[in-house]
Amino acid sequence: LAVGAGGSSPPALICLHWNRGRAKDKPIMLVGKAVTFDTGGYSIKPTTSMDSMKYDKCGGTAVIGAMHPIAQLKPAQHVVALIPTAENMIDQKAYRPGDIVPMSNGVTVEVTNTDAEGRLLLGDALAYGCKTYKPRAIIDLATLTGGVVVALGAACAGVFCNDDKLRKLLVNAGEQTGERLWHLPMWDEYRALLKSS
Repeated sequence: LAVGAGGSSPPALICLHWNRGRAKDKPIMLVGKAVTFDTGGYSIKPTTSMDSMKYDKCGGTAVIGAMHPIAQLKPAQHVVALIPTAENMIDQKAYRPGDIVPMSNGVTVEVTNTDAEGRLLLGDALAYGCKTYKPRAIIDLATLTGGVVVALGAACAGVFCNDDKLRKLLVNAGEQTGERLWHLPMWDEYRALLKSS
C-alpha cells in the first residue's frame, strides 16, 4: 500500500490458484513482483534508467505465465501464485525516505530508499502467503537488484535457496531450458545488515 500510494492505479495483490491435489495439501507458492512502472519514487531514477521501468513487472508476468502451462498440464499439485502489483510514482500521497512502513505481519520497515520498493512488495506478499497458505516451498521471481547483474552479468540469474534439494531441481531445470541459475550465499552474517534503529 505504501509503494502504490502515489500511483495512478491502486496497488493490488493478485492471487491465482491451481489445486488438483488433495485440499489439505500444502501448496507450492510462486511469488513475483509486478511494479507496473517504477520511477524510483522520491529516490528518483536518472532519466536514462527510467524508460525501461515498465519491465519491473517481469517477475510477476513470469509467475502469471507459469500458471498458464500449469493449468494446461493439470498437475496433481496445489500451486498458489501471488503477484503484488503497484506503480512507484511521485505524488503528494507517495511514501518518502525516512517513513516507517508497517507490513501485513506487523513487522515495521524503515524506508531509506523509495527505489527499493520491490523488497516491500515481496516481503508483504511472502508474509501474507506464508500465513495464509503455509506452503511447502516458495519460488520467488523478481527483477530486484542490480547487484546480481554486477556479480553474474547477464549470462544467468542468481538463486538464493536454503533447501539443497529444491536448489538442485531448479538449477537442473534451468540448464535444460536455457534459464541458467547460479547459487548465491545467504549467510547469517548478512542478517545484521537488515537491522535498523
